[in-house]
Amino acid sequence: MTQRERQILQWIEADPMISQEALAERAGITRSSVAVHISNLMKKGYIAGKGYVLRSGTYAAVVGGVNVDIGGQSYAPLVARDSNPGRVRISLGGVGRNIAHNMSLLGVDVRLLTAFGDDLHAQRVAASCGELGIDISHALQVPGGTTSTYLFLNDVDGDMALGLSDMDICERITPAYLASNLSLLNNAQVIVADTNIPAESLQYLVTHCTPPVFVDPVSTAKARKVQPVLGRVHTLKPNRIEAELLSGVQITDDASLRLAASRLLETGLHRVFISLGTQGVFAADQKEMLMQPCIPAQMRNATGAGDAFMAALAWAYLEGTALAETARAAAAAAAIAIEGEETPPCLPTQSAAAWPEYNFVSFQFLIQEDLYHAAQQVS
Repeated sequence: MTQRERQILQWIEADPMISQEALAERAGITRSSVAVHISNLMKKGYIAGKGYVLRSGTYAAVVGGVNVDIGGQSYAPLVARDSNPGRVRISLGGVGRNIAHNMSLLGVDVRLLTAFGDDLHAQRVAASCGELGIDISHALQVPGGTTSTYLFLNDVDGDMALGLSDMDICERITPAYLASNLSLLNNAQVIVADTNIPAESLQYLVTHCTPPVFVDPVSTAKARKVQPVLGRVHTLKPNRIEAELLSGVQITDDASLRLAASRLLETGLHRVFISLGTQGVFAADQKEMLMQPCIPAQMRNATGAGDAFMAALAWAYLEGTALAETARAAAAAAAIAIEGEETPPCLPTQSAAAWPEYNFVSFQFLIQEDLYHAAQQVS
Protein backbone atom coordinates (compact mmCIF):
# COMPACT_ATOMS: atom_id res chain seq x y z
CA MET A 1 0.00 0.00 0.00
CA THR A 2 1.38 3.39 -0.98
CA GLN A 3 1.33 6.39 1.36
CA ARG A 4 -1.39 8.04 -0.74
CA GLU A 5 -3.51 4.88 -0.67
CA ARG A 6 -3.06 4.63 3.09
CA GLN A 7 -4.12 8.26 3.49
CA ILE A 8 -7.25 7.74 1.39
CA LEU A 9 -8.08 4.55 3.27
CA GLN A 10 -7.86 6.41 6.59
CA TRP A 11 -10.35 9.02 5.33
CA ILE A 12 -12.67 6.26 4.16
CA GLU A 13 -12.40 4.52 7.53
CA ALA A 14 -13.49 7.77 9.20
CA ASP A 15 -16.36 8.28 6.71
CA PRO A 16 -17.24 5.17 4.65
CA MET A 17 -19.76 7.15 2.56
CA ILE A 18 -17.36 9.94 1.59
CA SER A 19 -17.52 10.88 -2.08
CA GLN A 20 -14.65 10.71 -4.54
CA GLU A 21 -15.00 14.46 -5.06
CA ALA A 22 -14.47 15.06 -1.34
CA LEU A 23 -11.47 12.71 -1.29
CA ALA A 24 -9.98 14.52 -4.28
CA GLU A 25 -10.40 17.88 -2.56
CA ARG A 26 -8.76 16.66 0.65
CA ALA A 27 -5.86 15.06 -1.18
CA GLY A 28 -5.37 17.92 -3.61
CA ILE A 29 -5.58 15.61 -6.64
CA THR A 30 -8.09 14.98 -9.42
CA ARG A 31 -11.17 12.80 -9.06
CA SER A 32 -9.81 10.42 -11.70
CA SER A 33 -6.65 9.97 -9.63
CA VAL A 34 -8.78 9.16 -6.59
CA ALA A 35 -10.67 6.58 -8.67
CA VAL A 36 -7.37 4.90 -9.56
CA HIS A 37 -6.31 4.76 -5.91
CA ILE A 38 -9.69 3.33 -4.87
CA SER A 39 -9.45 0.74 -7.63
CA ASN A 40 -6.04 -0.27 -6.34
CA LEU A 41 -7.37 -0.52 -2.78
CA MET A 42 -10.17 -2.77 -4.00
CA LYS A 43 -7.73 -4.98 -5.92
CA LYS A 44 -5.59 -5.28 -2.80
CA GLY A 45 -8.62 -6.25 -0.72
CA TYR A 46 -8.76 -3.28 1.63
CA ILE A 47 -12.20 -2.10 0.49
CA ALA A 48 -15.04 -3.69 -1.42
CA GLY A 49 -17.99 -2.30 -3.36
CA LYS A 50 -20.04 0.86 -3.14
CA GLY A 51 -19.97 2.49 0.25
CA TYR A 52 -16.39 1.30 0.62
CA VAL A 53 -17.01 -1.75 2.79
CA LEU A 54 -13.77 -2.07 4.74
CA ARG A 55 -11.87 -5.31 4.94
CA SER A 56 -9.13 -6.12 7.41
CA GLY A 57 -5.92 -6.56 5.47
CA THR A 58 -2.51 -8.00 6.17
CA TYR A 59 -0.55 -6.00 8.72
CA ALA A 60 2.54 -6.19 10.88
CA ALA A 61 2.82 -5.20 14.53
CA VAL A 62 5.92 -3.45 15.86
CA VAL A 63 6.52 -3.34 19.61
CA GLY A 64 9.27 -1.04 20.77
CA GLY A 65 10.62 2.37 21.55
CA VAL A 66 9.87 5.74 20.02
CA ASN A 67 11.90 8.77 20.92
CA VAL A 68 13.32 12.08 19.84
CA ASP A 69 16.87 11.89 18.51
CA ILE A 70 19.29 14.75 19.01
CA GLY A 71 22.24 14.01 16.76
CA GLY A 72 25.56 15.72 16.22
CA GLN A 73 27.91 15.34 13.25
CA SER A 74 31.50 16.52 13.60
CA TYR A 75 33.13 18.39 10.73
CA ALA A 76 36.57 17.07 11.68
CA PRO A 77 38.03 14.18 13.71
CA LEU A 78 36.61 14.35 17.22
CA VAL A 79 38.75 15.80 19.99
CA ALA A 80 37.89 14.48 23.46
CA ARG A 81 37.04 16.93 26.25
CA ASP A 82 36.77 19.84 23.82
CA SER A 83 34.15 21.67 21.79
CA ASN A 84 34.00 20.21 18.28
CA PRO A 85 32.61 22.19 15.33
CA GLY A 86 29.77 20.43 13.57
CA ARG A 87 26.02 20.41 13.09
CA VAL A 88 23.20 19.31 15.39
CA ARG A 89 19.84 18.02 14.20
CA ILE A 90 16.66 17.00 16.02
CA SER A 91 14.63 14.19 14.54
CA LEU A 92 12.26 11.37 15.40
CA GLY A 93 13.80 8.04 16.24
CA GLY A 94 13.56 4.95 18.37
CA VAL A 95 14.33 1.48 17.05
CA GLY A 96 10.68 0.42 17.01
CA ARG A 97 9.50 3.64 15.37
CA ASN A 98 12.29 3.54 12.78
CA ILE A 99 11.47 -0.05 11.86
CA ALA A 100 7.77 0.81 11.58
CA HIS A 101 8.66 3.87 9.46
CA ASN A 102 10.76 1.78 7.08
CA MET A 103 8.18 -0.99 6.83
CA SER A 104 5.48 1.57 6.07
CA LEU A 105 7.55 2.97 3.22
CA LEU A 106 7.94 -0.57 1.94
CA GLY A 107 4.17 -0.72 1.63
CA VAL A 108 3.47 -2.74 4.78
CA ASP A 109 0.44 -1.84 6.92
CA VAL A 110 1.99 -1.29 10.36
CA ARG A 111 0.52 -1.07 13.88
CA LEU A 112 2.97 0.41 16.39
CA LEU A 113 2.64 -0.52 20.06
CA THR A 114 4.75 1.86 22.11
CA ALA A 115 4.61 4.39 24.93
CA PHE A 116 5.18 8.14 24.89
CA GLY A 117 4.39 11.13 27.08
CA ASP A 118 1.93 13.97 26.62
CA ASP A 119 4.57 16.58 25.77
CA LEU A 120 5.41 18.44 22.55
CA HIS A 121 7.60 15.60 21.37
CA ALA A 122 4.64 13.21 21.63
CA GLN A 123 2.61 15.52 19.39
CA ARG A 124 5.39 15.40 16.81
CA VAL A 125 5.50 11.61 17.01
CA ALA A 126 1.75 11.35 16.48
CA ALA A 127 1.79 13.80 13.58
CA SER A 128 4.67 12.01 11.87
CA CYS A 129 3.08 8.58 12.24
CA GLY A 130 -0.14 9.97 10.81
CA GLU A 131 1.73 11.32 7.78
CA LEU A 132 3.43 7.96 7.26
CA GLY A 133 0.27 5.92 7.71
CA ILE A 134 1.59 4.16 10.84
CA ASP A 135 -1.31 3.18 13.09
CA ILE A 136 -0.62 4.30 16.68
CA SER A 137 -4.21 4.10 17.86
CA HIS A 138 -3.21 1.40 20.35
CA ALA A 139 -0.09 3.19 21.61
CA LEU A 140 0.08 4.11 25.29
CA GLN A 141 0.19 7.82 26.11
CA VAL A 142 1.32 8.39 29.69
CA PRO A 143 -0.21 11.48 31.36
CA GLY A 144 2.57 13.68 32.67
CA GLY A 145 5.13 11.37 31.07
CA THR A 146 8.17 12.46 29.09
CA THR A 147 8.73 11.06 25.62
CA SER A 148 12.07 9.29 25.55
CA THR A 149 15.09 11.08 24.13
CA TYR A 150 18.25 9.75 22.52
CA LEU A 151 21.42 11.82 22.17
CA PHE A 152 24.17 10.64 19.82
CA LEU A 153 27.38 11.99 18.35
CA ASN A 154 28.80 10.87 15.02
CA ASP A 155 32.40 11.26 13.98
CA VAL A 156 33.52 12.87 10.74
CA ASP A 157 32.96 9.58 8.85
CA GLY A 158 29.37 9.25 10.04
CA ASP A 159 30.00 6.43 12.53
CA MET A 160 28.49 6.82 15.98
CA ALA A 161 31.11 7.76 18.56
CA LEU A 162 28.83 8.07 21.59
CA GLY A 163 25.19 7.66 22.48
CA LEU A 164 23.10 8.49 25.55
CA SER A 165 19.49 7.42 26.01
CA ASP A 166 16.69 8.45 28.38
CA MET A 167 14.08 5.80 27.67
CA ASP A 168 12.50 5.11 31.06
CA ILE A 169 9.02 5.44 29.59
CA CYS A 170 9.59 2.21 27.65
CA GLU A 171 9.16 0.43 30.98
CA ARG A 172 5.46 1.25 30.58
CA ILE A 173 5.28 -1.26 27.70
CA THR A 174 4.33 -3.94 30.20
CA PRO A 175 2.86 -7.44 29.80
CA ALA A 176 -0.46 -6.01 31.02
CA TYR A 177 -0.40 -3.40 28.26
CA LEU A 178 0.42 -6.07 25.68
CA ALA A 179 -2.32 -8.33 27.05
CA SER A 180 -4.83 -5.55 26.49
CA ASN A 181 -3.80 -5.61 22.82
CA LEU A 182 -3.46 -9.37 22.42
CA SER A 183 -6.15 -9.60 19.73
CA LEU A 184 -4.35 -7.01 17.62
CA LEU A 185 -1.03 -8.80 18.09
CA ASN A 186 -2.40 -12.23 17.24
CA ASN A 187 -4.07 -10.98 14.06
CA ALA A 188 -0.78 -9.62 12.74
CA GLN A 189 1.18 -11.62 10.17
CA VAL A 190 4.48 -10.84 11.90
CA ILE A 191 5.56 -9.12 15.12
CA VAL A 192 8.80 -7.15 15.31
CA ALA A 193 10.11 -6.24 18.76
CA ASP A 194 13.14 -4.38 20.04
CA THR A 195 14.76 -4.94 23.40
CA ASN A 196 14.00 -1.45 24.67
CA ILE A 197 10.89 -3.06 26.15
CA PRO A 198 11.12 -4.87 29.52
CA ALA A 199 12.40 -8.45 29.54
CA GLU A 200 9.08 -9.74 30.89
CA SER A 201 7.25 -8.03 28.02
CA LEU A 202 9.48 -9.72 25.47
CA GLN A 203 8.77 -13.02 27.20
CA TYR A 204 5.04 -12.28 27.04
CA LEU A 205 5.22 -11.72 23.29
CA VAL A 206 6.94 -15.01 22.50
CA THR A 207 4.77 -17.08 24.85
CA HIS A 208 1.31 -15.59 24.22
CA CYS A 209 1.40 -14.43 20.61
CA THR A 210 0.86 -16.78 17.68
CA PRO A 211 2.57 -14.85 14.82
CA PRO A 212 6.33 -15.22 14.34
CA VAL A 213 8.32 -12.78 16.47
CA PHE A 214 11.38 -10.99 15.05
CA VAL A 215 13.73 -9.43 17.62
CA ASP A 216 16.31 -6.68 17.29
CA PRO A 217 18.73 -6.93 20.26
CA VAL A 218 19.45 -3.15 20.02
CA SER A 219 22.64 -3.21 22.13
CA THR A 220 24.97 -5.53 23.99
CA ALA A 221 23.48 -4.53 27.35
CA LYS A 222 19.89 -5.09 26.25
CA ALA A 223 20.61 -8.24 24.21
CA ARG A 224 20.68 -10.26 27.45
CA LYS A 225 16.89 -9.95 27.57
CA VAL A 226 16.69 -12.29 24.58
CA GLN A 227 18.74 -15.10 26.14
CA PRO A 228 15.90 -16.84 28.07
CA VAL A 229 13.51 -16.80 25.09
CA LEU A 230 15.83 -17.49 22.14
CA GLY A 231 14.12 -20.75 21.29
CA ARG A 232 10.76 -19.02 20.87
CA VAL A 233 12.03 -16.26 18.58
CA HIS A 234 11.64 -16.66 14.83
CA THR A 235 14.30 -14.25 13.52
CA LEU A 236 17.15 -12.54 15.36
CA LYS A 237 19.42 -9.75 14.05
CA PRO A 238 22.48 -9.45 16.33
CA ASN A 239 25.80 -7.85 15.57
CA ARG A 240 29.04 -9.74 16.14
CA ILE A 241 29.34 -8.86 19.85
CA GLU A 242 25.67 -9.62 20.56
CA ALA A 243 25.99 -12.95 18.73
CA GLU A 244 29.02 -13.83 20.86
CA LEU A 245 27.14 -12.94 24.02
CA LEU A 246 24.05 -14.97 23.14
CA SER A 247 25.86 -17.99 21.67
CA GLY A 248 28.78 -18.17 24.10
CA VAL A 249 31.16 -18.45 21.14
CA GLN A 250 33.92 -15.94 20.45
CA ILE A 251 33.85 -15.13 16.74
CA THR A 252 37.37 -14.97 15.31
CA ASP A 253 37.08 -16.68 11.92
CA ASP A 254 34.64 -18.37 9.57
CA ALA A 255 34.54 -21.59 11.58
CA SER A 256 33.70 -19.83 14.85
CA LEU A 257 31.14 -17.69 13.04
CA ARG A 258 29.36 -20.80 11.80
CA LEU A 259 29.60 -22.37 15.24
CA ALA A 260 28.03 -19.29 16.85
CA ALA A 261 25.16 -19.38 14.35
CA SER A 262 24.68 -23.10 14.95
CA ARG A 263 24.54 -22.62 18.72
CA LEU A 264 21.86 -19.98 18.30
CA LEU A 265 19.83 -22.16 15.94
CA GLU A 266 20.10 -25.12 18.31
CA THR A 267 17.89 -23.23 20.76
CA GLY A 268 15.00 -23.44 18.30
CA LEU A 269 15.60 -20.08 16.65
CA HIS A 270 14.43 -20.22 13.02
CA ARG A 271 16.69 -17.62 11.41
CA VAL A 272 19.65 -15.48 12.42
CA PHE A 273 21.32 -12.62 10.56
CA ILE A 274 24.65 -11.67 12.16
CA SER A 275 25.79 -8.19 11.16
CA LEU A 276 29.54 -8.01 10.55
CA GLY A 277 29.87 -4.34 9.65
CA THR A 278 31.76 -3.75 6.43
CA GLN A 279 32.17 -7.51 5.94
CA GLY A 280 28.45 -7.90 5.35
CA VAL A 281 25.99 -10.19 7.10
CA PHE A 282 26.09 -13.90 7.89
CA ALA A 283 22.65 -15.46 7.42
CA ALA A 284 21.62 -18.89 8.66
CA ASP A 285 18.54 -21.00 9.18
CA GLN A 286 17.91 -24.66 9.89
CA LYS A 287 18.83 -25.61 6.29
CA GLU A 288 21.68 -23.39 5.11
CA MET A 289 24.27 -20.76 5.96
CA LEU A 290 25.61 -18.03 3.70
CA MET A 291 27.55 -14.77 3.65
CA GLN A 292 25.92 -11.70 2.10
CA PRO A 293 28.41 -8.93 1.24
CA CYS A 294 27.50 -5.30 1.77
CA ILE A 295 25.82 -3.57 -1.15
CA PRO A 296 28.19 -0.81 -2.35
CA ALA A 297 27.06 2.57 -1.02
CA GLN A 298 28.52 5.96 -0.13
CA MET A 299 28.27 6.13 3.64
CA ARG A 300 26.91 9.38 5.02
CA ASN A 301 25.29 8.03 8.19
CA ALA A 302 25.38 4.48 9.54
CA THR A 303 23.04 5.12 12.49
CA GLY A 304 19.84 3.79 10.92
CA ALA A 305 21.22 0.94 8.81
CA GLY A 306 20.32 -1.72 11.36
CA ASP A 307 16.71 -0.53 11.61
CA ALA A 308 16.47 -0.51 7.83
CA PHE A 309 17.90 -4.01 7.73
CA MET A 310 15.37 -5.34 10.24
CA ALA A 311 12.46 -3.71 8.44
CA ALA A 312 13.49 -5.38 5.21
CA LEU A 313 13.82 -8.75 6.96
CA ALA A 314 10.19 -8.52 8.07
CA TRP A 315 9.06 -7.29 4.64
CA ALA A 316 10.88 -10.16 2.94
CA TYR A 317 9.23 -12.64 5.31
CA LEU A 318 5.81 -11.32 4.33
CA GLU A 319 6.85 -11.67 0.68
CA GLY A 320 7.81 -15.30 1.30
CA THR A 321 11.41 -14.97 0.15
CA ALA A 322 14.10 -17.57 0.81
CA LEU A 323 17.11 -16.98 3.06
CA ALA A 324 19.49 -15.72 0.37
CA GLU A 325 16.96 -13.35 -1.18
CA THR A 326 15.99 -12.08 2.28
CA ALA A 327 19.62 -11.31 3.13
CA ARG A 328 20.15 -9.50 -0.17
CA ALA A 329 17.00 -7.40 0.21
CA ALA A 330 17.99 -6.43 3.74
CA ALA A 331 21.52 -5.53 2.63
CA ALA A 332 20.06 -3.33 -0.11
CA ALA A 333 17.78 -1.61 2.40
CA ALA A 334 20.74 -0.92 4.70
CA ALA A 335 22.66 0.54 1.75
CA ILE A 336 19.82 2.99 1.08
CA ALA A 337 19.83 4.05 4.72
CA ILE A 338 23.60 4.49 4.80
CA GLU A 339 23.45 6.91 1.89
CA GLY A 340 20.97 9.16 3.70
CA GLU A 341 22.39 12.20 5.43
CA GLU A 342 19.90 12.05 8.28
CA THR A 343 18.72 9.04 10.25
CA PRO A 344 15.90 9.34 10.90
CA PRO A 345 14.75 12.36 8.86
CA CYS A 346 15.21 15.75 10.47
CA LEU A 347 12.26 17.50 12.08
CA PRO A 348 11.61 20.91 10.55
CA THR A 349 10.12 23.72 12.54
CA GLN A 350 6.96 23.90 10.44
CA SER A 351 3.81 21.90 11.04
CA ALA A 352 3.86 18.17 10.45
CA ALA A 353 1.77 18.56 7.30
CA ALA A 354 4.61 20.53 5.74
CA TRP A 355 7.34 18.01 6.54
CA PRO A 356 9.22 16.86 3.44
CA GLU A 357 9.13 13.36 2.05
CA TYR A 358 11.88 11.25 3.59
CA ASN A 359 14.53 10.20 1.11
CA PHE A 360 16.92 7.92 2.98
CA VAL A 361 14.36 5.23 3.67
CA SER A 362 12.64 5.14 0.30
CA PHE A 363 12.49 1.39 0.50
CA GLN A 364 9.88 1.33 -2.23
CA PHE A 365 12.97 1.45 -4.45
CA LEU A 366 13.34 -2.20 -3.51
CA ILE A 367 10.11 -2.83 -5.35
CA GLN A 368 9.53 0.06 -7.75
CA GLU A 369 13.10 0.82 -8.83
CA ASP A 370 14.40 -2.77 -8.96
CA LEU A 371 17.06 -2.18 -6.33
CA TYR A 372 16.14 -5.54 -4.91
CA HIS A 373 16.93 -7.20 -8.22
CA ALA A 374 20.10 -5.15 -8.54
CA ALA A 375 21.16 -6.47 -5.15
CA GLN A 376 20.69 -10.01 -6.44
CA GLN A 377 23.18 -9.32 -9.22
CA VAL A 378 25.82 -8.09 -6.77
CA SER A 379 26.10 -11.42 -4.99
